[in-house]
Amino acid sequence: MSSSVRAHGQDEAVLVARNRENVIIGNEIVRHRRASRWIHWSVALTFFVCLFTGMPIWTPIFGWMAYLFGGLHVARVIHPWAGVAIILAIAVMFFHWLGEMRLLPSERGWLGPKAIEYMRYQSDDQDVGKYNGGQKLYFFAVSLGMVGLALSGLIMWFPRSFPEIIREFAYLLHDVTFIAFAISLVGHIYLSTAAEPGTFGSMIRGTVSRQWARLHHPAWFREVSGDDRRR
Repeated sequence: MSSSVRAHGQDEAVLVARNRENVIIGNEIVRHRRASRWIHWSVALTFFVCLFTGMPIWTPIFGWMAYLFGGLHVARVIHPWAGVAIILAIAVMFFHWLGEMRLLPSERGWLGPKAIEYMRYQSDDQDVGKYNGGQKLYFFAVSLGMVGLALSGLIMWFPRSFPEIIREFAYLLHDVTFIAFAISLVGHIYLSTAAEPGTFGSMIRGTVSRQWARLHHPAWFREVSGDDRRR
């Protein structure tokens, strides 16, 4: 196949990815349409605004981050409103992807053994669909974590409206949930870049290669391609 023909196929795939998913175009498969990608990056953007405005409030060690927004006072003003923005973004994400994130009985092993095998690159599950069990669990963990951040953040925003013991619990919940978010984000970025090359591109272009789909999500590849053969 000439480079011009290949480039034309890639351009066509990107165009199709604006409004459709699960479609094969040449050697590419549309995995995420434009709306899905916008939702994903809206969550990412609002999270990092919350991160860089919240860290200098949390501890002076990260005070330099506040200067990215004009100082600590400005960060204190922006942070709760950025929190509102990420709550809305994750709410949209939750309902957008909920139908595809239902955990199947065969995926319950991701609560233990399968997750370990996956991280060790020992997993070869031919029944992995568009999203594996780990991705589904992460989806619900993020959604649940955001509930904790939202409730605790609301109490911290209006502290005089709540008893002292509630305020103290809110500070603890906010800190613990944030730390869990930060740690999981590092893993999320690693898995979507260095661990599985081609994954990050699916959130930029919206497409993945046939080879990537067959390797990482074989059941989804068979469903989209109509190829019933297993490796």
